[in-house]
Amino acid sequence: MGRIICIHSQKGGVGKTTTALNLAAAMAMAEKETLLIDCDPLAHATTGMGINKRGLSFSLYHALVRNIPPKDIIQKSELAYLDVMPARFELCRAETELLRNATQGFLLRKLIEELEAVYDYIIIDSPPALNLLTINAVNASDFVLIPLQSEYYALEGLYDQLKVIQALKHRLNPEIRIGGVVLTMYDPAADSAQQIATEVGKKFKPWVFQTKIPRCKYLRDSASEGRLLFCSRIQSPGAQSYLELARELMVRISSN
Repeated sequence: MGRIICIHSQKGGVGKTTTALNLAAAMAMAEKETLLIDCDPLAHATTGMGINKRGLSFSLYHALVRNIPPKDIIQKSELAYLDVMPARFELCRAETELLRNATQGFLLRKLIEELEAVYDYIIIDSPPALNLLTINAVNASDFVLIPLQSEYYALEGLYDQLKVIQALKHRLNPEIRIGGVVLTMYDPAADSAQQIATEVGKKFKPWVFQTKIPRCKYLRDSASEGRLLFCSRIQSPGAQSYLELARELMVRISSN
């Protein structure tokens, strides 16, 4: 059965979608059958995969609200082992439409049950907010991975995110586990970044990944170009860091 990993942050601009994209790609590079689900109405993961949203007949919205089969929505990527379930602007309407459904918090989980036998890993890019889509994304997951920008304000928000995950674990899905916390936009030359890394390591030691994602212009460029970093600049520090993170995460998951 595939392992389901939600990339979650309630704060935007911390590298959440970048992590979802490149972690999924890194797992595909390891020849693991991988599915990336874009559960964010901004649909940046879909754009980052180079998918023309206007050319889509269906998106995740249609699977959640209109009961369109996943096979009619999933798109192939540039990488042999990586597929994508894209999103578009209409996903924002799902918030109000799902409120009428008695199983509103379990719809994505039910959808993924059909796919677990097909994929080794399913990565979900959740919205940078606490809403019904986020609840669906976290509730559908085995593990939650939290990207943490290397700055003090982000550290303050980490406590709130952990409380939310624990609440969802208690109320909806007792099987949810913290997959880990990964430092993003890390600059080893900055004293503040080193201090954050030390503080996070002390307070959240069991969860913090050794791998840190550096500030890398190629990560930004690849997203704006709509082309995976692994298809253009695999030797860049950003790509190599996500390969290391994928290896570390897969080892951690296999031991749970």
